[in-house]
Amino acid sequence: MEQLKLIALDTDDLAVVSAHLQDSDVKVGEILWRPKENRLVMALDRFDWVTNGKDAGCWRRKAALRFERVMACQCKNVLSAQKDKVLNLLAIDFAESDAPAGTVTLMFEDGAMLRLEVECLEVELADLGPVWAVDCCPGHSEIEGEGKKELA
Repeated sequence: MEQLKLIALDTDDLAVVSAHLQDSDVKVGEILWRPKENRLVMALDRFDWVTNGKDAGCWRRKAALRFERVMACQCKNVLSAQKDKVLNLLAIDFAESDAPAGTVTLMFEDGAMLRLEVECLEVELADLGPVWAVDCCPGHSEIEGEGKKELA
């Protein structure tokens, strides 16, 4: 299994990073906001959407996600005291305000959110090596089924 390394400098790049990180597990204690360095770093247990389906079983990988040029970080439903709480990452979005600056939003299950005010998009995702099998693959059948209608 090849290790993934991606850099995002625009919204299209960020959409690719977001797709690879869908259903990643993140411990609150492994989210590090470094305001003096204008950086947010987090360790994730990334669900490997590319490898799964090629081999028997489902796989997760340890990965790191780094945001540079971060001017501010706000949290919603994320308490730093709950270091062992695991958040499930759903998506990452970017809304440009005063180009190239804008807001990066990391959306987690149960309404948890991180909002990063950035000078510009500068994001890196890198697999760190460890890979392990998991018993079940994330499913979204309830969400996917909503709103779909047959075309007549």
